[in-house]
Amino acid sequence: MTSTPLTAEPSTLDDINRIGIAFAQAKVVLSAIELDLFTVLAAGPATEEALRERLGLHPRASRDFLSALVSFGLLRKDGDTYTNAPGADRHLDKAKPEYAGAFLERANRMMYPAWSGLTGLLHTGEPQLAGREDQAAAFERMMADPAHLRNFLRMMDAVSGPLGPHLAAAFDWSGHHSVLDVGGARGNLVAQVLAAHPHLTGGVFDLPAIAPLFDEHMAGFGLGERASFTGGDFFTDDLPEADVVVTGHVLHDWTPAERALLVKKMAAAVRPGGALLIYDMLLDETPGDPWNTLISLNMQLITNGGSEYTLTECAGWLADAGLELAGTVPLGDHDTLVIARKPATAGEPAA
Repeated sequence: MTSTPLTAEPSTLDDINRIGIAFAQAKVVLSAIELDLFTVLAAGPATEEALRERLGLHPRASRDFLSALVSFGLLRKDGDTYTNAPGADRHLDKAKPEYAGAFLERANRMMYPAWSGLTGLLHTGEPQLAGREDQAAAFERMMADPAHLRNFLRMMDAVSGPLGPHLAAAFDWSGHHSVLDVGGARGNLVAQVLAAHPHLTGGVFDLPAIAPLFDEHMAGFGLGERASFTGGDFFTDDLPEADVVVTGHVLHDWTPAERALLVKKMAAAVRPGGALLIYDMLLDETPGDPWNTLISLNMQLITNGGSEYTLTECAGWLADAGLELAGTVPLGDHDTLVIARKPATAGEPAA
């Protein structure tokens, strides 16, 4: 894994101050998404006055708010009118299929408030969401609310969507016939693998409440005949067998002991000669990619035992599950794909 600093090494007080108040820049962007500013501007240029009226902004702060977004390169200003910059127009307009702001919507609701408790995490090791609400109970309530569940799955799509084409190309699927995505939500990633490899059939294992939204999503891809959904709890239920089992951004939710258990269960679902593919934002053995380190801290702020992990840790779980580490491949900007093989049984060809 290579390390790409978020900023150059600070050499002046101004450099340090900019890092120290980076939260302010983040909140300007998060509020713009919350207000649907980029979606409104996608319809055409607008003046500050028109945006104030449309978005319900107070004149005291609106000018500086818009100016900040121009300075970030997300908006452009021509005379008295504002327009989206190309990147914001493509990725932050909710009406476009390339909309990827659902992750930042969730960041605004959960991550931003949680980070105010970082010092508390460092003292206690406990999650720091407001009120320290029971996260299992909160998750159950979300699963029972169709609107909240759909928003959550949109966020999952925003994270998995860019990785789908990379996964389809990063692994040799030619000798395999089936793939199962464990914790695959409504199938956004597995759908892209199936689209790229017509000989495959695919499945997703996730919580039962997701099933109707999976069927709807697969129909949109035209994959209803090649993709199936199995509902259950991966800690207590057996997983369906497949030649290749995939899981991504799942292990980082759980404690190391729970991760080891899940890897064993997924390994058991891999047919002889098949493979287990795990992708996550792996940590370097020595301080490296600052993005992955921040995401790891974020998982600690919002979960009871989660964090990112190193390749060495992952290799240990794989070995304990009877799998052979076959290599790693960079996946997108920050993820690493870990490839592990299950030996073929005696006298049986590889899958």
